[in-house]
Amino acid sequence: METPADEPATGAEAPAEAEAAAPAPAPVRTGSRIDDLWLRIVRTPERARLLNWLIPALILLLAAGVRLWNLGFPHALVFDETFYVKDAYSLWGNGYESKWPDGVNERFNAGDVNIFLKDAAYIVHPPLGKWIIGVGMAIFGADNAFGWRITTALMGIIGVGLIMVVARTLTKSRTLAAIAGFLFAIDGHAIVMSRVAILDNSVMVFALLGFWFILKDRAWLERHLDAWIAQRGDAPLGSARGPVIWNRPWVFAAGLAFGATTSVKWSGLYFLAAFGIYLVAVDVLARRRRGLGQFPIGSALQALATFVLYVPIAAVVYLASWTGWLTTTGGYYRNWADDPANAWQGLFSWVPHSIQSLVFYHQQMYAFHVGLSTPHSYQANPLGWLAMIRPTSMWYVAPPPEDCGSNLCSQAITSIANPLIWWVAVLATLYLVYRLTRHQEWQVGLILMGMVAGYLPWLAYTERTVFQFYTIAFEPYLLLGLTFVIGLIIGKREDPRPRRTSGLATVGVFLGAATALSIFWYPLWTAITVPYWFWQMHAWFPSWI
Repeated sequence: METPADEPATGAEAPAEAEAAAPAPAPVRTGSRIDDLWLRIVRTPERARLLNWLIPALILLLAAGVRLWNLGFPHALVFDETFYVKDAYSLWGNGYESKWPDGVNERFNAGDVNIFLKDAAYIVHPPLGKWIIGVGMAIFGADNAFGWRITTALMGIIGVGLIMVVARTLTKSRTLAAIAGFLFAIDGHAIVMSRVAILDNSVMVFALLGFWFILKDRAWLERHLDAWIAQRGDAPLGSARGPVIWNRPWVFAAGLAFGATTSVKWSGLYFLAAFGIYLVAVDVLARRRRGLGQFPIGSALQALATFVLYVPIAAVVYLASWTGWLTTTGGYYRNWADDPANAWQGLFSWVPHSIQSLVFYHQQMYAFHVGLSTPHSYQANPLGWLAMIRPTSMWYVAPPPEDCGSNLCSQAITSIANPLIWWVAVLATLYLVYRLTRHQEWQVGLILMGMVAGYLPWLAYTERTVFQFYTIAFEPYLLLGLTFVIGLIIGKREDPRPRRTSGLATVGVFLGAATALSIFWYPLWTAITVPYWFWQMHAWFPSWI
């Protein structure tokens, strides 16, 4: 039975009295004990600044330690070092990659290195990565493995620093930047690829550098669009198309970086193309969000300007990487166009013969790459890369039993990622695909664009001979995806204490388990002599043997 509105409810207090009598709600405690401890540690600006530098420095020191320790062992050409180390040394000697006499590996390992010939070798990758490997030999000598691996190791350390810078810019969190750097520092795939003198680590670093430049340009573009709109005052935007912005230094820098990526391996073209499309798409969306009625026209004009800023400089960098081949006469196909039967006729006859010969050489290289289908015991179908089905064994020998105190001993360099880090990162990235459809977060879209550039094109080459170690090119974006999800798990300092505490505990357990696995796997990443039974403990699947 309802109480009439003009009569007080029986036995009830007036609203004002009830409100006065009700106890005040207890304040919700936020953060965690770790947050409380951290605030006490950084209670002065000086301490905060010190730790902001000290923590990344310690992570870089860790990355350097696990990559540089005993770098010169084994003193032998490992896996594809047999190609790239010798190519690099002859490149520095002749200006082009050269042939070597028969039985060269044994002589090279023994320190007899100045035996390359003048005859050109047929190579199928651009020169920049080999120039980089050659720097180490020029400084430390080619007669020791440390000399031919040191620059690759330094590139790996730079990669750890870069991923921290990218994560800090992307998430605005020093904690997440440190987590991203730590995971990259201790991951086995990244460690092995930093300790073997092949090209893919350089692909990873230059691509990640270009990714950071793209990230920086996004904020640059939006600031300039907002400034242009502010200058218009109250003028309506319905008929406006927006400015054509030529002052975009980060686009120019990205072109440089992706040009360098392509100058190491042609797979860098995927990064150049993917992020070129991304630049155009970001501009379209930015103009549309700001209500520019003629944004399609403005974006089309800006796309032309972006192309001019972005692509030609990449081409210049790529061409510059061939300087040694162009300025000498002994390189493979170097004199092809000097034959009148080969030289171009008609409209393009004015093109220098050196460039004509270089174009022809590239046609032959392209035919090689497309048709490469040579069976290899460690080839890995790209469809299985994310599951890490067939990691690459770079080196395996069985030392004498006395070397490990067991009946059988093993030395291995296996380019396998820390399984926990890798698989959880893959799951996190798959979650980001779903999250992008629900929330359209630009950070998620940018991270996934790194995967689009680094992984998706390889799905067109499932019949080609390729290897799991190529995945180092897109591993940073897997880890950035994982870092983004870790940020969602740990939440914010303002979250209720149970939520914040459980999030930090979950991430802490994960990082502890990942660290333990890296310690467990480290001997198999660095050719430490172990008993055979210990090596077998790591063969979790038959395809890992």
